[in-house]
Amino acid sequence: MTIEIKNAVFDHVAERARELSDWHQVIWHYAEPAWREYRSAAWYVERLCAEGFAVETSSGGMPTAFVATFEHGDGPVIGAYAEYDAVPGNCQKAATEEGPRDGLSRFAAGHTDPHSGLGIGSLGGLLAAKQAMEKHNIPGTLKYFGEPAEKVRGSKPIHAAKGYYDGLDAMISFHPFYMIPLCNTVRWDTHCGACYSRIYSFECMEPGDWLSAGTESVIPAAHIAARAPGANDALFAMHGLTRALQGSMLPFAQGWSLSEAILTAGQATADNLPHRLAQIQYLWRTPDLDQAETILKVIDANAEAAAAATHCRVRGDWVSKSRPGLANHALAEIGFRNLTLAGPPTFGEDAKAAAREIQRNLGLEPMIEPFLPEIEQLIDPRQAEEKLRHNLPPSQAHLTSDDYTDMCWQTPTLRLYVGRPVLRAPDRYRYPDWVSNALGGIRETIDPMIVAAARAVGAIIVDLLTDGEGRDRIREEFERRTGGGIGGSAWIPPLADYDPPIHFRWPEYVSTPRGEEWWIPTAPDEA
Repeated sequence: MTIEIKNAVFDHVAERARELSDWHQVIWHYAEPAWREYRSAAWYVERLCAEGFAVETSSGGMPTAFVATFEHGDGPVIGAYAEYDAVPGNCQKAATEEGPRDGLSRFAAGHTDPHSGLGIGSLGGLLAAKQAMEKHNIPGTLKYFGEPAEKVRGSKPIHAAKGYYDGLDAMISFHPFYMIPLCNTVRWDTHCGACYSRIYSFECMEPGDWLSAGTESVIPAAHIAARAPGANDALFAMHGLTRALQGSMLPFAQGWSLSEAILTAGQATADNLPHRLAQIQYLWRTPDLDQAETILKVIDANAEAAAAATHCRVRGDWVSKSRPGLANHALAEIGFRNLTLAGPPTFGEDAKAAAREIQRNLGLEPMIEPFLPEIEQLIDPRQAEEKLRHNLPPSQAHLTSDDYTDMCWQTPTLRLYVGRPVLRAPDRYRYPDWVSNALGGIRETIDPMIVAAARAVGAIIVDLLTDGEGRDRIREEFERRTGGGIGGSAWIPPLADYDPPIHFRWPEYVSTPRGEEWWIPTAPDEA
């Protein structure tokens, strides 16, 4: 009977494949960045309401987050989610040559992973499972979360801290494949690690009392007077100090990284007046929380030193504090079993023709089989785990970062990977970044991943709703790994003790007398 239900799930996905493709094009072309995904979130809310879900908007105090619920009797509660944030500076049209989307600056946002496919793939599986519940009278509840700002690890720590994942029997976390060997498989032991992100705001509030403002002019800090260094100097002092000390933060630790982004700098004035406000965001990924806390101490100290040296005050605001992941083998086995049944994506001749055209436009010899073979092959999670750990020290339990890890401590969570289009490369050749972004928008190349993901997600949901013994094994393992479940002796509580950082100067699209454009306007040579 279960196989019959899953075949019906696969049929439903096939019947709606063109709709899924159209929906993906909408989200892919919206390409809205972190915390500013207004149209994308609104589209999901409207779609889910039309499909019979009750939707809470602005969940957790986040304007572009939501929680959709479908109830069909008393039974298990299964979760899945969409992400839909894009990445600034990656504006690429869905075409076989490089170029921004029509009417936009090359600095506008674009989907890289792509999160557009992540969301529509999981949505397709959710809707297929919902139909199966109604047709075969399967009791249970589906909860679908809208998760903004993943690129800055934004929403999931906040949803977790506010209890949105509590009460779920399992969560399905699908992501397009992004590194070998994690392609068409599920995570086994080595899940993603911790991540902290913090914005430091330097403010020069009283520049006139730094040394002397001079008496020759009624204008404070006149051209001939000494003036306070100001906020820009504070920002650059912190940037330089942190870079200088980076090698001393954790000199013998592996698997961590640090990156930064300047959000606001000096209000773009070239006058001699001190710059009043400058903001820099740091994000650090680590295998564990102890490393994250060590780095935090150094960066906080650097901020205080930079502020003291430049006649500024500094304030730190959290963007993210996410926990490392937690494995669940019982859930991983169910996930891979259904991924095997659903099958990996297959790329047809139309997709291959588009891929060859990209190669030709780059001056390469088009290949008969232009796609990386791994994206059409399954790999057992134990085998993937062995390959993943080949270059890792035994003491390192986590690698890379993604904020799905905050779900893992509130409910058993499956991390599912499905192959996205990636081209074979000639020896010693690296494709430019635009190629991957374009492949994520061209229907012929991205749709196979969306359909394969929807098939797998739908089948997994059916098993989680109908297999009581499997759910018992999943729950028993979760209880054992956490030392008793939520609140247990080995459980890590949520870290997000802050409000959503939605008020900062995040990059976004704006409406002006010139029309709608990216906040960095299109330059004349881009028009």
